[in-house]
Amino acid sequence: MSFNIPIGPQHPALKEPENFTFTVDGEYVVGVKVRIGYMHKGIEKLMESKNYIQNIPLVERICGICNVAHTLCYCQNIEYLHGKEIPRRAEFIRVIIEELNRIHSHLLWIGIVAHEVGFDTFFMYTWRDREVVMDLIELLTGNRVSTALNTIGGVRRNIDNDKAYRLKKGMEILERRTKYYKQIATAEPTLLTRLKGVGILTPKEAIKWSAVGPTLRASGIKSDVRADDPYAAHDEVPFNVITYDSCDVFGRLMVRIDETLESIDMVRHCLDHIPSGPIRIRLPNAPPKGESISRVEAPRGEDIHYVKSNGSDKPERYKVRAPTLGNLLSLIEMLTSKGEYVVHIADIPVVLAGIDPCMCCMDRSIKFIDLRKEKVWTWTWDRLKKYSKEVHEKSK
Repeated sequence: MSFNIPIGPQHPALKEPENFTFTVDGEYVVGVKVRIGYMHKGIEKLMESKNYIQNIPLVERICGICNVAHTLCYCQNIEYLHGKEIPRRAEFIRVIIEELNRIHSHLLWIGIVAHEVGFDTFFMYTWRDREVVMDLIELLTGNRVSTALNTIGGVRRNIDNDKAYRLKKGMEILERRTKYYKQIATAEPTLLTRLKGVGILTPKEAIKWSAVGPTLRASGIKSDVRADDPYAAHDEVPFNVITYDSCDVFGRLMVRIDETLESIDMVRHCLDHIPSGPIRIRLPNAPPKGESISRVEAPRGEDIHYVKSNGSDKPERYKVRAPTLGNLLSLIEMLTSKGEYVVHIADIPVVLAGIDPCMCCMDRSIKFIDLRKEKVWTWTWDRLKKYSKEVHEKSK
C-alpha cells in the first residue's frame, strides 16, 4: 500500500522552504512531486529599476556561496553589450577568485554530505580546513563570503607579491588536506555504504534531463563551460575536466574532491603566469541597445545570464538560470525507484544534498501563456494567496 509523505515547505530537514511530496511503498520511494517558488526574491524585476553598477551587489546576493560566479557572469554580460575586452591581468584575477570560490563551495558541500550520513567528524574536519580558503578570500577581497571583487570592466583589487605568496602557502595546506579527504572517501566504510549505488543517474538520463555541473560529470559526461566555452583566462589556464562513471552520490563526492585539487593547481598557474598591466577599464554607464547571453561554470554547474538593453543606464530585462534549476528534473529521477534500483526513505537527505541545491537562487516568477488564445498574463499577490488556499483545501 502506497501513501504520500510531504516534506516542506517548512521542515527541520530543509534549510530553505521548498515542498517535496514523496509517494512511498513501505520503505521505498516510488514517486516524487516538487513544488518550487517559495523563495522567489524578485531580484530580476528589481534589477530593472537599478542602474548597471547598482545591480552588481544585487546579483551577488542571488546566491551567497556562488556569488563570484554570478558577478562574473553579470559583468561579462554587460561587457559583451559594450563589445569591449577587459585587461588580461583582470581576467587572471577573475579566474583566481572564481577558483577560490569553487574550493570553498566544494569543501562546504563535502562536509554537508558527511553530515547527512551521520559522519560528523568528517564534517567538522572539512569545515575547519575550509577556513584556510575563507581567510584567503578575505585577504584578496576584504570579505569572507560576498567578495565584491568583480566589477564592470575588470576587478576592484589587485594582487601584490605578498598576497601571491600567502595564496601559494594556503594552496599547499589545502592540497594536503584535500588529498587526505580523498583517502578517507575511498576507504571509510560509512561513506561507501551510504553513498555507493545511491541516487543513480545514468548518462542517458543525465542528458535527457539536462543535468549540469558535478551532477552531470559524475554520470560520466565530460561537460564544463570553462573548457567548452572558455571565458576570462580559461583559454590559457590548463585543467582537467573531472568525470566519474559511478553515476551515484559517491561519484558526485569524488568529482568535487578532484575538482578541488584541479582548482588549487589553477590558482597556482594563474599566480605564476599572471601578466602585468591594469586591472580595470572604464566603460560608459549606459551600454548600447542590444541583447547578450553570458555563461560560466559555477560550483554547482552552468550558470546562464541574459540581458536586454534599451540604451539607458538600467537593463530593460534581466534573466538568470541558476544551476539548481538545471538539476531539478534529474533530482526527481534520482529519487524515484525503478526496476532493480530502489530508493529508501533514509536515502532522501543525501540524494537531495547530492546536487548541492540552492533553492533561493533557483526560484523564479512565471508567466502564463495560452498559445491558442495568444494570451499572456501573470497573477497578483492576492490571486496567488487565493490559489494557495484552494490547493490547501483540496489536499485535506
